[in-house]
Amino acid sequence: MHFDSASPELMDQLPKGLLARVERSQGASKSIATEGLARRSFLKMGAASGFALGAYPLVAGAQAAAPAGLKPFEQPSAFVRIAKDGTVTVAINRLEFGQGVWTALPMCLAEELDADWSKVTAEHGDANAAYVDPAFGMHLTGGSGSIKRSFMQYRELGARARAMLVAAAAAQWGVDASALRTENGMVLGPAGKSISYGDLSDAAMKMPVPDKVALKDPKNFRIIGKATPRLDGKAKSSGQQNFGIDVQLPGMLTAVVAHPAVFGAKIKSLDDAAAKAVPGVKAVLRMPTDRGGEGVAVIAQGYWAAKQARDALKLEWDTSGVEKVDSTAQLASYKALAKKTGALKYQADMAPLAKAPKKISAEFTFPYLAHAPMEPLNCTVHVTGSGADAKAAIYLGTQMPGFDGMAAAKVLGLPPQNVKVNVQMAGGGFGRRAVPTADYVVEACTVAKVAMAAGVSAPIRVLWSREDDIKGGYYRPMHVHRAEIGFDAKGKVLAWDHVIVGQSIVEGTPFAGMMIKDGVDATIVEGMREPYDVPMRLSVHHPKVNVPVLWWRSVGSTHTAYVMETLVDEIARATNQDPVAYRMKLMGDKHPRHKAALMLAVEQSGYGKRKLPKGQAWGVAVHESFDTVVAYVAEASVTKGVPKLHAVTAAVHCNLAVNPKTIEAQVQGAALMGLGTCLPGSAITFKDGLVEQSNFGDYVVARITDMPKIAVHIVPSAEPPTGMGEPGLPPLAPAFGNAIAKLTGKTPRSLPFKLA
Repeated sequence: MHFDSASPELMDQLPKGLLARVERSQGASKSIATEGLARRSFLKMGAASGFALGAYPLVAGAQAAAPAGLKPFEQPSAFVRIAKDGTVTVAINRLEFGQGVWTALPMCLAEELDADWSKVTAEHGDANAAYVDPAFGMHLTGGSGSIKRSFMQYRELGARARAMLVAAAAAQWGVDASALRTENGMVLGPAGKSISYGDLSDAAMKMPVPDKVALKDPKNFRIIGKATPRLDGKAKSSGQQNFGIDVQLPGMLTAVVAHPAVFGAKIKSLDDAAAKAVPGVKAVLRMPTDRGGEGVAVIAQGYWAAKQARDALKLEWDTSGVEKVDSTAQLASYKALAKKTGALKYQADMAPLAKAPKKISAEFTFPYLAHAPMEPLNCTVHVTGSGADAKAAIYLGTQMPGFDGMAAAKVLGLPPQNVKVNVQMAGGGFGRRAVPTADYVVEACTVAKVAMAAGVSAPIRVLWSREDDIKGGYYRPMHVHRAEIGFDAKGKVLAWDHVIVGQSIVEGTPFAGMMIKDGVDATIVEGMREPYDVPMRLSVHHPKVNVPVLWWRSVGSTHTAYVMETLVDEIARATNQDPVAYRMKLMGDKHPRHKAALMLAVEQSGYGKRKLPKGQAWGVAVHESFDTVVAYVAEASVTKGVPKLHAVTAAVHCNLAVNPKTIEAQVQGAALMGLGTCLPGSAITFKDGLVEQSNFGDYVVARITDMPKIAVHIVPSAEPPTGMGEPGLPPLAPAFGNAIAKLTGKTPRSLPFKLA
């Protein structure tokens, strides 16, 4: 990864670790600004290993998972624990599933704590009210917001812990706290005195928690801004890391569920004799499933016995009461809707369209997409006790432990405070582990419930196969876009009439009230129009379809970025303008972050200066999602109708880079996932209500052999950081598509690409 050159003023403000990288590389700059969080009350609690400090956001009072009247000091909400040997354990309020928060959040806290980084470790928080997102007051890992929304929170936690350690040392030595300083896990005092954090932990726990603390000037950072290896890197690269799928409890059984062949279908007939005869099978039980359907749970000693028994079931499904989706008919229906104006998001005068000297009429199609994380969905449920003493523990990788805990409590008939959510490391998710309906958690708890009713009392791990996952729904919605654009010979857009057709992701969920306005789901239009000042009438249709849908890495930008960036490129080509220069002209004197990222990618790639091999072309795209701007310059070829992406130069503007190594990894991974959406076979399709794909043999994802060379450059900034989990994905496909258009003279109008 690389940084662009910065002004002398900015260079003076940047953290030392980041400054060193800037001096070794090149980029653009921004000035420093700091912002605080809303007031929150802090609490401290004892632990056998030493000092602990926690934060309880006041907004968490609205969190239904917390028992009524629960006071902060009653919650086990430690964020930092210091052991006698000086080990600092930081609890993270997010799910770690590959994005790097297991390292980046501890970096923020350790920076202000002045901890010895070699002694820092991490652990997951849970559904306790302390671990809500401080901005939203709910438990959430999503929207690329972990660092953005907890950067100041974790810095403040570290500063408060440090202040309490200093106060303890001052009391022990009988000196004023102002005479002391901290460094690398030690408090240093006059006359060469020193004491370790571990030795101070018990005394520090008894100190009052300061209401206000001073934070470091970013130019004095020694941890934040430094390219830091991941705390979980060794365990994961050596195969030693445990995930949700690896949970083992004494006496645990494994269950698999035969889901309805069509979403919401019910059982017409069931012959389970052969299934029950499989060695190791404990029970075969009918149960309700998601969306009003019915299924069969097979519970056994181990996954293989459960799967073999499920395969032996003789099931006939009743699909008479549910819609049976057909992709061909659905596409035709969407295309017809796209010719009509829908619910309005933006309004503009369309009168100039009819007389515009140049026009583009375009229709784009995007299929359903499965999340397909490497670790399939799983949830382990352990219910103990009975009656008023009944409690449950659930074990899973979850992006919304609060929602999932409440859902579990409802199914099991327990008070929320009697359900313990044990957040596990997850092997990917991309949104699939943040489900408002908590479908796979509800399913696991339902299995546990029907098992107990049948006399099976044991911890039960419900495990999905890859086929269950691919066929299981909650896909990125299918979309159709239709655009009618009128412009002049200089590329000035006179009128842009745009219609999007796609299911609403949030309709019927707790998010609908704040995310649907005037009939428009905000997730379907994000990324439209910006950063280009064009007169656009944008309208939306949200058809109701019997296919469960969900956010998918970068949500609406997965399709809007492609449409916007390929159409802007097409206007540039139609008016004989360089696509980079045209974008800069459209942005005018606004959007400095977009410009900085775009120009950095252009400069570092050699675009317009370096001659590409014969048969290759440049493609450019820039897009903002979740407050981060990513620009790509792609180098691609087309041979016998088959496109190939050879190299990508990326430029990222995410403000302050907390861990440049993580940013580089996120861009690389997101770019590869974006590339996957371009490959033939990257689509979920339906025939007579049945999902036609089942595994990676017929649902294509990008492989290591598809990976192009990727160089990642970061625009230097000391502004508060923005997110990086998703923004690297949206601009990849349009940059690739624009290179193809340069080579073939025709913009691909669908993802995945269909050039034949």
